[in-house]
Amino acid sequence: MQAISRIDISKILFLDIETVPLCASLSEVSEEERVLWEQKSKRLQTGDIAPEELYKKAGIFAEFGKIVCISVAFVLQKGSKLQVRVRSFAGHNEKQILEDFMALVRTYFNSGKTLFCAHNGMEFDFPYLGRRALINGISIPKMLDARGKKPWEMPFLDTLDMWRFGDYKNYTSLKLLTHVFGIPTPKDDIDGSMVCDVYWQEQDLQRIVSYCQKDVIAILQLFRKYRCEDLIPEDAIVIVV
Repeated sequence: MQAISRIDISKILFLDIETVPLCASLSEVSEEERVLWEQKSKRLQTGDIAPEELYKKAGIFAEFGKIVCISVAFVLQKGSKLQVRVRSFAGHNEKQILEDFMALVRTYFNSGKTLFCAHNGMEFDFPYLGRRALINGISIPKMLDARGKKPWEMPFLDTLDMWRFGDYKNYTSLKLLTHVFGIPTPKDDIDGSMVCDVYWQEQDLQRIVSYCQKDVIAILQLFRKYRCEDLIPEDAIVIVV
């Protein structure tokens, strides 16, 4: 992968996904799947967390969760200025969300020169997208299909990995990085731990979409800070409906 200072930012598709458990509560999970969930979730268990509360974390696993929103951001050159376009694919039909997102990738970002950037994308967003696509019977665009590829062959950028400088002991959240770099925080309403309840209990999908869009903008701005560049002004960011 070339040095980030030499990457054409207009060739990057920044993305973020929001996921929730497949069911509204543990009581709705089939007996067979509940056994499988208990086996998978052992590493999440602590001494005092109730099974119902633990199940709210099922969305982090592609086998037990689903995608309810994918937000993307890309940069356009408008004369001497940059403009950011943000678009979201969201809803209750995960298959439709994935088909629409994959169609966007195939149409506009499958040239072989596109890079995909997410925060913790190597461990979460990119594999989650691939796994849920397969579960839904959707073919994966060549650019997003990491199976069998070596790390340096993947067109993926990860703002978490860029921050590590070889230190893999700790996870650094997007919230913390936006704070230290003075980027307007995307965590001014909800955070990831609240998405399950906002979706299943409050049934407020638009609130999740807004949160996801703020995250993807923050990822783009963080990438610019990594290159010692100024933030793109808010009035240059356009939400595409």
